[in-house]
Amino acid sequence: MSLRFGILCFPGVQQLDLTGPYEVFASATGASVHLVWKDLQPIRSATGLVLQPDTLMSDAPDFDVLCVPGGSGVNALLRDEEVLAFLRDKASRARFLTSVCTGSLVLGQAGLLEGRRATTHWNALDFLPRFGAIPAERRVVQDGSLITAGGVTSGIDFGLAVVAELLGREEAETIQLSLEYAPAPPFDAGRPDTAPAAVVAAAKARMAGSRREREALLRA
Repeated sequence: MSLRFGILCFPGVQQLDLTGPYEVFASATGASVHLVWKDLQPIRSATGLVLQPDTLMSDAPDFDVLCVPGGSGVNALLRDEEVLAFLRDKASRARFLTSVCTGSLVLGQAGLLEGRRATTHWNALDFLPRFGAIPAERRVVQDGSLITAGGVTSGIDFGLAVVAELLGREEAETIQLSLEYAPAPPFDAGRPDTAPAAVVAAAKARMAGSRREREALLRA
């Protein structure tokens, strides 16, 4: 069975939002994974890693799975009608429309979350109702053909969940084992309800600039 995955690869993308699911998708039997953007010039991720798109939006085929990662670059996409129109068009023919982290905000801005359960990064969950979405504070949320993931590292869990939907649990578990995905973090600070208050405050301060910009864009 041949499967075609398309991942939007844009300036300022959070690289693990992209590379986490990419690794899982690319490990699936019969899969091809396309990094899609307006041109094929290298792009710089939010944390500086350079990534290489390989498929033009203008030439992109239809995908079994269309995925929008998050990152600081999402803010520009919220006002990019070319990207929003591309997503509306491709979503209408994809088996699964998906996102990781704040990529769900772009799907919302494209009008693709209305009335549907979705999730995103914990620091952006309150934005979802603005798009008519029903926020669900979970690591991976599926609502029919829509699958959304929480922040950054949840993209690996999400990738495995997508593969299980397409190819079955055994294929997903085989990939999980091949990647030795057995997380055991050294600290219990991965969620705001488990992290110390000072850590939550520091994380919010670090993300405050991007959040303020996002709030202004969504008010406009």
